[in-house]
Amino acid sequence: MQMRSRPRFRSGLSLVLFLMAAAIVQAQSFDALKSRVKTHVLANGMKFIVLERHEAPVASFHVYADVGSANESYGITGISHILEHMAFKGTQTVGTTNYEQESQVLAQLDSAHAALKAEQSKLQPDTAKVQELQKKFDDLEAKAKSFVVNNECFDLLMRQGDTGLNAYTNFDATQYISSLPSNRLEFWMSLTSDRFFHPVFREFYKEVSVIREERRLSVETQPVGRLVEDFLATAFKASPYHHHVIGHMSDLLSITRQDVEDYFKKYYSPGNLTAAVVGDVQPEEVFRLADLYFGRIPSGPKPEPIRTTEPEQWGERSATVTAMSMPILILGYHRPPAAHKDNEALDALANILGQGRSSRLYESLVKSKKVAVVVQGFNGFPGQKQASLIAFLAASTPGHTSEECLNLIDEEIARIKKDSVTADELTKYKRSAIKGLIDRMQSNAGLAEFLANSDVVFGDWHQAFDQIAAINAVTTADVQRMANTYLIRTHRVIGEVVPQK
Repeated sequence: MQMRSRPRFRSGLSLVLFLMAAAIVQAQSFDALKSRVKTHVLANGMKFIVLERHEAPVASFHVYADVGSANESYGITGISHILEHMAFKGTQTVGTTNYEQESQVLAQLDSAHAALKAEQSKLQPDTAKVQELQKKFDDLEAKAKSFVVNNECFDLLMRQGDTGLNAYTNFDATQYISSLPSNRLEFWMSLTSDRFFHPVFREFYKEVSVIREERRLSVETQPVGRLVEDFLATAFKASPYHHHVIGHMSDLLSITRQDVEDYFKKYYSPGNLTAAVVGDVQPEEVFRLADLYFGRIPSGPKPEPIRTTEPEQWGERSATVTAMSMPILILGYHRPPAAHKDNEALDALANILGQGRSSRLYESLVKSKKVAVVVQGFNGFPGQKQASLIAFLAASTPGHTSEECLNLIDEEIARIKKDSVTADELTKYKRSAIKGLIDRMQSNAGLAEFLANSDVVFGDWHQAFDQIAAINAVTTADVQRMANTYLIRTHRVIGEVVPQK
């Protein structure tokens, strides 16, 4: 027995020494990465963040437009998402056979659309006139289509080897992504700057009809989609997080091409754009080409920050959706923006309570009591820049109810408030969170996104590397304080899908 115990002791000691060495190497690797990050702000206000990594002859490009659905006002909800789609429709030289003639037809098309909508909106529209105006609009739309080179912007990028072409819109931002061979750096600069300098929002009415269908399929016909929309509208009475990214259907029926052009001019000025480039590039060359291509875009005033913030909630709120569905429950508790000092401790709370198969809620609701088929925790829902929610979702098993799920969730929250979490639970969270960050940094694309997001949301790209220290600093007492500070019923919002009978 003694002879066996000695190898185990040496093995344990070796593991400790290995982990210590790995931590030192990790810190050195982060310091090495940070030392290679260079920044440059163009004369027009656009910022470039560059990190050279020469492991492979590729580079990833991430353009962060500091505008999302939170910037929208009544009447134009969904316009940020529309503009994301429009950004791939081309420019005055890409996507058209004759821009000069096309632009004249597009102006006529806009006028025809305005006349049609004006007649349709009358209390007693003239049916014959509506039909006449509809035919004129359809004819002009077909004429405008004759100038279009379908998907030329996409095709140009794909032919140059873009393996990461993507874009997305959320509550806080609109982001454009590419991954190309590094010798296509100037090509990316030329094409992408042209998309921001001379965009043409062609095929607008066709694309908006596609987005309306997307809303029908993802929100209006889906129980969870309906629930999330009503839940957000209930949780936020003042914050711009109160409406869905895809927008209201009435706005999608009314937004015009001119609305999109005006929105673009306001929110896509160079001072509202941040670009991160990571890969086999030289920072000096990136900055030279950025000055040459993006520097020609005229500067404009940076949009003022969002004024309205969510006031304190004075009592529990609820939203109910009836649908052909199993019972679904969402709980949300108000929390500050992601830049707040409590963010990492709130992450730990959400993780220990509701993320993963070993979380407390999964152990209780799914494994032990078997009242839910799924349970999940979220921190920072639905956005990062404004005050948001720490939230929990549960879907009941047949024969069980959302009320049972709610009672068990309340029990687990009460336990943490009274007894806190264990050291093992916190250690497990830290390992998982740090591994997730490191995995995110393994790819050029992930690191480019991380740098741009950190610079805009937290005001400093260094936060991308400093976050690990912030995670490691969280204590069990911090997690208990989060539960007692934020998980209180007067600040709670309950959303529920009630099965339709």
